[in-house]
Amino acid sequence: MAGELDSVLGKAMALLRCFTLDEPVLSLAELARRTGLPKASAHRVARDLVHHRLLDRDEQGYRLSGGLFELGMLASVERQLLELAMPFLQDLYERTHETVHLGVREGHEVVYVAKLAGHRQAQSPSRTGGRMPLHCTAIGKALLAHAPPELRREVLGGALERHTPHTVIAPGLLKRQLDAVVEKGVAFEREESRLGLLCVAAPILDEQGGAALAAISITGPVGRFRPETQADAVRAAAAALRSVRARSRS
Repeated sequence: MAGELDSVLGKAMALLRCFTLDEPVLSLAELARRTGLPKASAHRVARDLVHHRLLDRDEQGYRLSGGLFELGMLASVERQLLELAMPFLQDLYERTHETVHLGVREGHEVVYVAKLAGHRQAQSPSRTGGRMPLHCTAIGKALLAHAPPELRREVLGGALERHTPHTVIAPGLLKRQLDAVVEKGVAFEREESRLGLLCVAAPILDEQGGAALAAISITGPVGRFRPETQADAVRAAAAALRSVRARSRS
């Protein structure tokens, strides 16, 4: 943290990273405490972030501003992919009325780019813009199965965190599941990220068919949702999106 706080940009990023989903509003004193900045320095940086519409301020404190969302939407790959994917995500939702996700890989994590869910949605730990480890989600397995070999080795050789009693933490078993994803085109999660949830996902492959640009999933609760029955649908949606993306780039 000390090196990061040596620059103005580092101080700004440190402030922005203080906010969480559970704590969207923070006081100046709390921002100073969390970053380790002097209160005067935290105030100057926060004032500049408000000026540039990256923070909002009211009588309760500071919160992230809509300017951050606008910047995020300029990320060209994810934005184009989301625009192309949305009709397919909506079709899957209308077909199943279960929670539908679009996710991309960043490092060893899934980043959820989109989430469609209705009133009867399962209590999923995912959220748009949120992250989960690759090894315990169907989207993550779909992405990891088509990741570069060195990244697969890193994940399989690292610590596989247990999120539920069903999380796959045996490297050999996870490797066999990843090989099955490559062979069959779909990945499954069975109560591995949260108890009571089942999921099926399919990768959206690049033009060469080797790397996964993203993945689509359908998630539902144990007792109501049978992921095997939706494998063909999610696989077809991923293949169709790949084809549409290829045509849009030609």
